[in-house]
Amino acid sequence: MSEQPRYAIYFVPAADSALYRFGAALLGHDALGRTDVAQPQAMIDAIPDWHTLTDDPRRYGFHATLKAPFYLATGANEAELIAAFDKFAATPRAIPTITPVVKLLRFFVAIVNDAPNRDLTALADACVTDFESFRAPLSEKDRARRLKSKLTDNQIALLDRWGYPYVFEEFFFHMSLTGRIAAEPQRIAELLATRFAAINQRSLAVDRLALLRQDDPTARFVTIRHLALTA
Repeated sequence: MSEQPRYAIYFVPAADSALYRFGAALLGHDALGRTDVAQPQAMIDAIPDWHTLTDDPRRYGFHATLKAPFYLATGANEAELIAAFDKFAATPRAIPTITPVVKLLRFFVAIVNDAPNRDLTALADACVTDFESFRAPLSEKDRARRLKSKLTDNQIALLDRWGYPYVFEEFFFHMSLTGRIAAEPQRIAELLATRFAAINQRSLAVDRLALLRQDDPTARFVTIRHLALTA
């Protein structure tokens, strides 16, 4: 199973947007352009281990998870997944608009939604359910890795049913800006909040989806489809 590619469905902002340029630069990777980008020198000066601190999110690219990474189910193929993705994007639905803010979560910093949003929840739920037939069952190795996060009973039940613990009532929109922070998390969060304020992103339409592929466990995710949703 590990030699097969994994796929994921994410919200990724438009490539030419200030938000995408902001996130891709901080992480040091442009998953849409499939290339590394220079990280801000000011962040490196302020946090010398910034490159290491962003190792994990760099592998995934700047995004918000809507369908967590999965291997293809037996009998499914990439062409069918792409066709289903295109159909999903073309299906009319309410386009969520959120208020993005930078917050320190348990051990990392992310852009999150400032308040619950029914349309966003509906979109995330649909991504989980509509693509479920393409997902192979979670391996015991991957399940054990997830359980290291000390999940609640409900999250474990969701993990076993849907392959990911943070879906439906456990879903929370977030666009990671760091990996796990060992020291000075509050200072790092404040630095990132200041940089984010400079792009003046007061609202954000979650108006497009990206389908990404990871060719092997050490590879970075790359975008194979990036489509606007149909209002």
